[in-house]
Amino acid sequence: MSVAGRSLLLLVPLLVAALAGLWYTPKPVDQAALRDIATRGLPPLPKWAAAELPDFAAIRDTTEKKAAFFSFLYPRIELANSRILMERAYLESLAGRDKLTSSQVRWLEAQAERLRVDEEPGSPELFARLLKRLDVIPPSLVMAQAANESAWGTSRFATEGNNLFGQWCFSKGCGLVPQSRVEGASHEVARFASPYQSVQAYIQNLNRHQTYQTLRDIREKDRNNSEFPDGNALAGGLIGYSERGEDYVKEIRAMIGHNNLGYYDRKFANSGRESK
Repeated sequence: MSVAGRSLLLLVPLLVAALAGLWYTPKPVDQAALRDIATRGLPPLPKWAAAELPDFAAIRDTTEKKAAFFSFLYPRIELANSRILMERAYLESLAGRDKLTSSQVRWLEAQAERLRVDEEPGSPELFARLLKRLDVIPPSLVMAQAANESAWGTSRFATEGNNLFGQWCFSKGCGLVPQSRVEGASHEVARFASPYQSVQAYIQNLNRHQTYQTLRDIREKDRNNSEFPDGNALAGGLIGYSERGEDYVKEIRAMIGHNNLGYYDRKFANSGRESK
């Protein structure tokens, strides 16, 4: 295939993602709907969120494989991030209230437990820390790490466990035992019911683990400057994600640049503005 043909193939996921954005992004919710979220939880997941991972290993052409991988992954990132933004909007609505109901306090307590925030429910400190942790991860960063960690969706952990990011778990039988696990180690690589659940767990990990405090600091700075979080910049907070440290960060940034993944950050940010 010619270089021009390969370039056209790379445009396929961008067009698919643009259309997917119209179908998958939840519409903005009003205050009444936000109150419903607090009492009934988030809207049910669409059926496609439970879909299994395609057989990317069957795609021989590298450019075609990349296009298929991005087309499959972007709607799942968009769904996970959009649900976070719903929760964040509700959190912001609570922050401005003088008094909270018992159900609102329970919601805050549940979020604090999930995101590992130890502050008094309803206190300014709680809201400040939750707002820092309850936020999106730029699609470009998610895509680059998923491609890197799962070998474009073809690794054993991806195909057998729907695990696109190499997340660990620590109870016997919770996942897949790594073949290269050192003697005496007990961790396993987590198994997920679907790739969407892997995306969701990965975002939660970056949002709450102390190792990624720098990533959250960078994101908060972007927010304070009224900018959508930048995947290339946030990659600087991944020093602790891999034993390779700085070399890993450089590789992730190179993947973002080489595959023009910043497009997806702009697409997600603009879809939010257009729907207001």
